[in-house]
Amino acid sequence: MKFRENILLVALIVTPGLAQQIAKPQEHVHDEAPGLAYSCPMHPEVKSKTAGKCPKCQMILEAVAGPSSGLPTLAAPEGGARLRLEDLEQMALTANPTVGQSKALVDAAAGRAQQAGLWPNPSFGANGEHVSKVTGGGAIGGFVEQRFVTGGKLGLSRKAALQEQAVFVESLSAQKQKLLNSVRWLYYQALGDQLLIQVRSDLAGLAKRAVAVSKEMANVGQADRPDLLTAETEAERIELELIGALNARERTWRQLAALLNQPTLKPVALEGNLEEIPKLDADEALELIYRESPELRAAEAVVKQSEFSVRRAEREKIPDIFVRGGLRNNREYGEVGPYGPTQRRGLEGIFDVSVQIPIFNRNQGGVKAAKAEGEHARLEVLRTKLSLQARLAAEYKDYKDSAIAVESYRNRILPKARQAYDLYLSNFRQMAGAYPQALIAQRNLFQFQDSYVAALVSTWQRVVEIQGLLLGGAQTTPGSRSQDRSNLQTKEN
Repeated sequence: MKFRENILLVALIVTPGLAQQIAKPQEHVHDEAPGLAYSCPMHPEVKSKTAGKCPKCQMILEAVAGPSSGLPTLAAPEGGARLRLEDLEQMALTANPTVGQSKALVDAAAGRAQQAGLWPNPSFGANGEHVSKVTGGGAIGGFVEQRFVTGGKLGLSRKAALQEQAVFVESLSAQKQKLLNSVRWLYYQALGDQLLIQVRSDLAGLAKRAVAVSKEMANVGQADRPDLLTAETEAERIELELIGALNARERTWRQLAALLNQPTLKPVALEGNLEEIPKLDADEALELIYRESPELRAAEAVVKQSEFSVRRAEREKIPDIFVRGGLRNNREYGEVGPYGPTQRRGLEGIFDVSVQIPIFNRNQGGVKAAKAEGEHARLEVLRTKLSLQARLAAEYKDYKDSAIAVESYRNRILPKARQAYDLYLSNFRQMAGAYPQALIAQRNLFQFQDSYVAALVSTWQRVVEIQGLLLGGAQTTPGSRSQDRSNLQTKEN
């Protein structure tokens, strides 16, 4: 009896408001869990909102998960400013420099496309022949020279350059998607950090109250020193876990501040519900990726570019025409009479027309190289598809693992842990069990909720990666033309 009185003292201090419930043990009061119900495995028609035993067969009622059984006691911090995912995305698209860098690369490619189709400039010059006193001053004049590009080579060069610009347009789309992926990844991480802090804060408070009770019991000789040391070390361990959760949240928000280019951004409450996980189908996801992936569209643009490049190389053997024409003043005398020269030649027209005959060099090597590059580009489309398929397989496997864990915690582990806690607490209230058992069950419940939050965060991050077209994050900086194209075409698994 004395032992029960001591345990009763623990319960009264550790669990506020428990005294009123213990005062009426005959009422068999149970804590109700929102969204949770209990039924008999032998008599399904027997249902109860509280844990207990079946009145027909005396079997323990099993928990049946309701629609909100995952995190019934967790909620986002109240008060203060709240940020939505849409707010963070808009901030990133507005302020992150990688978007501006990608736009600059698109503008540079547009400039190269414009330049590729321009005609060569004409040349103006002066010439003179036989300029001396002997000839009476010789011939002095001016000319204009123009190269006429034939065979439609300029048009093909511009079309190839426009396809290169299309590659950089896809690069811009990819960079925006990468940025959104990073924002969403960190958003769900921050939302999970927010909930983990609440879980661990509750557990830390429980541990501190247990230490205080142990000290009071030790003071009256009802607890040994090992019991007190155990309670203190457990409280310190839980405190370290809470500090780790706080540090993790600070890290996540520092990363968000850098990504959003908002150095003064501080942790605030986020709006969102981690438990509303979308259902993904692998085949539908792959179809969407094939249809919208900037990587694949960029590879297809390179194929079109290579086709124009082959045609351009084949036209290279068609010679351009060089034309030059002008006027000159010929000061030489044209006729010589009996008394000497009688008249100068005066103004004369001049012209030259020339073409290069493709006898030895018909750009055979250039055509061969262009065709080989075209074949490489066509195979790159297939390689990109296979790479996307393989990467989706890995991400979808991780998504399924996390989603199964979420469902297991939500529908089985957490309800059973809550039922165990309710039963231990109920037994104690009826003076049929020791409160430490209820305390351990409550701690297990908190720890399962900790793992549940981690599984939710992991599942959402896999969703972000799959719905984000497998582009990863935006930590890499858009580089040069060749680097950027390489990033789009040869992304490693």
